[in-house]
Amino acid sequence: MKKEDHFSRYSRQIFIEEIGLEGQKKISSSKVLVIGAGGLGSPVIQYLAAAGVGTLGVADFDEVELHNLNRQIIHTENRVGLSKVKSAETFVGELNHQITFIGIEEKINENNAEVILSQYDVIVDGSDNFSTRYLVNDTCVKLKKTLVYGSILGFSGQVAVFNHSGSKNLRDIFPEPPFDEDVPDCDSLGVLGALPGMIGSMMALQALKIIIDLPVSVNQMTLVDTMKWRFQTIDF
Repeated sequence: MKKEDHFSRYSRQIFIEEIGLEGQKKISSSKVLVIGAGGLGSPVIQYLAAAGVGTLGVADFDEVELHNLNRQIIHTENRVGLSKVKSAETFVGELNHQITFIGIEEKINENNAEVILSQYDVIVDGSDNFSTRYLVNDTCVKLKKTLVYGSILGFSGQVAVFNHSGSKNLRDIFPEPPFDEDVPDCDSLGVLGALPGMIGSMMALQALKIIIDLPVSVNQMTLVDTMKWRFQTIDF
């Protein structure tokens, strides 16, 4: 892509006073890992790729299923049965060929977490279970990596930035994870597709602000209740 085309593509970001050319350069040279290519990961992947994040890693071990399509908007009917990572790669390639896409078709576990996470500047966790969330959190603390966290259920969602320049992390607000089998999830209670779009977009925005070195709120969690249309921030 020609230099002038590069400017034109990202001009609406570059025109923002707080971003400019230097901010766009930071975005283009950044390395972000998105864990999960599902409901939350889909809008995160979409907007990070659109913004021009230089290297985008996506970790997921699942395949696209028909029931995913009401909310996982980077996947399509003709990719049902394909791995979510391969589907995400196709989406990113069609949206922005400048992105270096790194697909990780495996589950993040105790054996590979440090090796995988250590290669990225910012970690965005869109996983759907507590064991992965806590493992990712603890690994980010150990590696001193900033973690953008989100979760959804029904009409409600949460967003927070953990371990940013030494700020608090997931265990400071929830010291121990519940047992996954004791916690309701989207498979049992469902989720309206636009909710992960909202929460995932908030996560992507936080990740971009971190990359550009803009201020982000830390030691806080934003609670979103879309049924009553209430947004609340709690300190911890």
